[in-house]
Amino acid sequence: MLYRSGPSGRIHRAGGGVLFVALLFLSLQNSELVTVRFYHWFSWQAPLIFLLLIAFAAGVAAGLLASLVRSARLRRQLGRLRKEHRRALASATQTRADSR
Repeated sequence: MLYRSGPSGRIHRAGGGVLFVALLFLSLQNSELVTVRFYHWFSWQAPLIFLLLIAFAAGVAAGLLASLVRSARLRRQLGRLRKEHRRALASATQTRADSR
């Protein structure tokens, strides 16, 4: 749900506003250039806040990838369990029909 109404929505928007202001102040305080070096092969200069945001985005992407892998595994397991459940129900129904 992207938009919440009522008191919960106002708190949510206020929290988003506070987070935005905090990140704005963080970016204004960390605007100096830093150099990232990868041994002697690669050197790159960028503002510190930009590198922090890149690291944050990489962490979010890694977390999403890990959750997607787990979700896919759980979906496969759920499919197997549903199939096994249907077979068990069919077997139980067949056993009852044969015993009559």
